[in-house]
Amino acid sequence: MDNIEETILKYALTNAVEHNNKCQAGSIIGMVMSKNPDMRKDPKLVSKLAGKITAEVNNMDPETQKSELNKLGGLEEHKHVEEKPKGLKPLLNTDGKDIKLRFAPNPSGPLHIGHARAAILNQAYKEKYDGKLVLRIEDTDPRRVDPDSYEFIPEDLKWLGIIPDETYTQSSRMEIYYEYARKAIEIGAAYMCTCDGGDFKKLKDECKPCPCRNHSIEENIKLWEEFPSMNEGDAVLRIKTDINHKNPAIRDFVAMRIVNENHPLTKDEYKIYPMMNFSVTIDDHLMGITHILRGKDHITNSEKQEYLFKHFQWDIPEYIHYGRLKMDNVLLSTSKAREGITEGIYSGWDDPRLGTIRAIARRGIQKEVLYELITEIGVKQADATVSWKKIYGLNRNIIEEKTNRYFFIPEPVELDITDVPRDVVNIIKRERHFEDPSKGYRKLKFENNVYIPKKDYESAINNKRLVRLMDCINIKFKDEKPVYHSKTIEEAQAKHALIVQWVSKNDNVKSEVVLADASVVEGFIETDSKNLKVDDIVQLERFGFARVDSVTDDKIVFYYTHN
Repeated sequence: MDNIEETILKYALTNAVEHNNKCQAGSIIGMVMSKNPDMRKDPKLVSKLAGKITAEVNNMDPETQKSELNKLGGLEEHKHVEEKPKGLKPLLNTDGKDIKLRFAPNPSGPLHIGHARAAILNQAYKEKYDGKLVLRIEDTDPRRVDPDSYEFIPEDLKWLGIIPDETYTQSSRMEIYYEYARKAIEIGAAYMCTCDGGDFKKLKDECKPCPCRNHSIEENIKLWEEFPSMNEGDAVLRIKTDINHKNPAIRDFVAMRIVNENHPLTKDEYKIYPMMNFSVTIDDHLMGITHILRGKDHITNSEKQEYLFKHFQWDIPEYIHYGRLKMDNVLLSTSKAREGITEGIYSGWDDPRLGTIRAIARRGIQKEVLYELITEIGVKQADATVSWKKIYGLNRNIIEEKTNRYFFIPEPVELDITDVPRDVVNIIKRERHFEDPSKGYRKLKFENNVYIPKKDYESAINNKRLVRLMDCINIKFKDEKPVYHSKTIEEAQAKHALIVQWVSKNDNVKSEVVLADASVVEGFIETDSKNLKVDDIVQLERFGFARVDSVTDDKIVFYYTHN
């Protein structure tokens, strides 16, 4: 017996002994191929031999199988390939620690689903380890601050159900950053650099220090004290790193610089602002942050910050970097969204075409959907794409059981039905929810004049189809005019009638639905909808789920959720 046959026989005997004395060729082929890459070169031979040997093994009695397997050296060890666990993996370095995390957005606009990932993951780990969560608004670049964000961010977090244990705004901590900038100079970890930016880059790229790096501590302190009288670009404070570091971005990075821009909160009180890597490091230490969850695009920043931790001889937090999160057909860029709002392309931050939290909420997507999606993705470094199909499926599971049903007539066409018998019931009762009788019934008033959807009207005319008004009557069209045909659902089914929703001309409420592409569909909804309130989620039969956005005396506006 040559080697390949012996290998297959051993796997087959092992599989048979472990599984009630029967083995399957498919399983054996998979085991052979996974553990013996060389055998993948001739899959046809492996398949042929596996089928032949499996049949032989299955014809053996149990004792013979064990005996033959012992001759070949006993059970073949193979690991059971377990499905990779989904969701939150354990944090490292948690023993004996009070876990403290932080969510630290830049206030450049409202939160979007990318921010939601960071916020939800931090909240989930806070709950998992009974820790604390800090909200830190990182607003030390006045050119990137949207003043409305100071309200947007807490509102968005509240919708997500996240209540921070502590809240800080970095612009109120400027004196702290000044204090530690001076300390960094005093311990020889930082120096004032007055080099031209282009000249410094050239030296840095060549792994050469700039002349300022050799200034004495006294010279640097003197320049630091003169810093406020300088102009933007005259000087910066740099943190000393490895000038030969393989990544030029890490070599002697900037800690403080002058920004000639008034800040929305501090106005013109300050002109020297910390760079993110400096202020974040100081705050993470002073606030006692133990674990930092951030995107993998921050890996370089994490390494920069480690230099500062080491300079000050502080404990370095655990960094957990995860991959990018993308969404199909939705804009997540805050800057591009703002540009579109300014140009009138989008109606605002809650325009349904955007990926902001408030846009998603306005459409009626439940926050539990985001929690399930984001905890399932977890903190893996691979990039992840979230599809609307997935979101809609999860959301449907949540809202379907609790939503009342209503007839909505998009693009209504009026029908004046003739020959309707007098004994036709003019009050129709229909369940609010087919699977929950406790929700009761709604009442629709039937009259000869009704509205049906334009799409259904055109289909009936073009295809010469009978139409059934749900729970009411069947009508046909003569010369495109509606005429009573019959009453029962059985007659409609026998004729393969088109079954449509309807409302009476004189018994309805004007309504409109804002779709996912921001277009608007106007129509009428049944009068039972008058008791709806803002934020109610409903199912518009044969149209889709929608959230009530506004209710007035003469109109109800919905935002379309999904079908």
